[in-house]
Amino acid sequence: IFNLQALEHVNARLLELYPDDEERFDIVLMTNNHAQVGVRLINSINHYGLMIERFCMTGGKSPIGYLTAYLTNLYLSADSEKVQEAIEAGIASATMFTANKDVAYSDTQLRVAFDGDAVLFSDESEQIVKEQGLDRFFEHEQLNENKPLAQGPLKGFLEDLGKLQKKFYAKNERLNCPIRTFLVTARSAASSGARVLKTLRSWGLEIDEALFLAGAPKGPILVKIRPHIFFDDQMFHIEGAQKLGTIAAHVPYGIAQKYHKS
Repeated sequence: IFNLQALEHVNARLLELYPDDEERFDIVLMTNNHAQVGVRLINSINHYGLMIERFCMTGGKSPIGYLTAYLTNLYLSADSEKVQEAIEAGIASATMFTANKDVAYSDTQLRVAFDGDAVLFSDESEQIVKEQGLDRFFEHEQLNENKPLAQGPLKGFLEDLGKLQKKFYAKNERLNCPIRTFLVTARSAASSGARVLKTLRSWGLEIDEALFLAGAPKGPILVKIRPHIFFDDQMFHIEGAQKLGTIAAHVPYGIAQKYHKS
């Protein structure tokens, strides 16, 4: 999943700046394995030196029901059915896909990239693209430029990252912040970008870098960014990212799922 060394670095910096504050990254290993396999899991965690202290082993039952109890901000799994279940329960969630190439990632800055529509935002605009075409979409976005988009399934996770970033900003560490966020969208900046940026502003959220690709492939841009994880709702973007070495996570939300299944 995420580069755990980058997470450890963020936590170490937060502990240094806020020794009495426990608001840091906390990883919980969720599995439907039986408790009897716990020793093997613990040995593996210790062997690789991973910072995972909390386990949830459900003995064959789905772990999704425990996510709310654990106050889960983000659920990642290779099991797409469990991810769909979590999304339907209102929990930010995505299906993980490993990269097809080994790429070096930063150990000192957590870099997270998000698609916009149906990930950070609702799929309302994507519905117009699919059902009425691009020309109607551009017209709709310009007419509604000052109307914020509704939130999507990962808006809360970007918000959580932003809260941690502001802790560094408060200590004059903006330039050395160990978290960096990216918006990587197929939208065009000139014809449909303003609404996205105004929506983020209306939410009180910052994104460090916004890349409007106007339909160009996302894979080459992601190679340059080198995010530890990239979230998108469309599988062809996930597959393009994978091929060029990006760890990608599919968010099964919105109208694109209907078209993907058909």
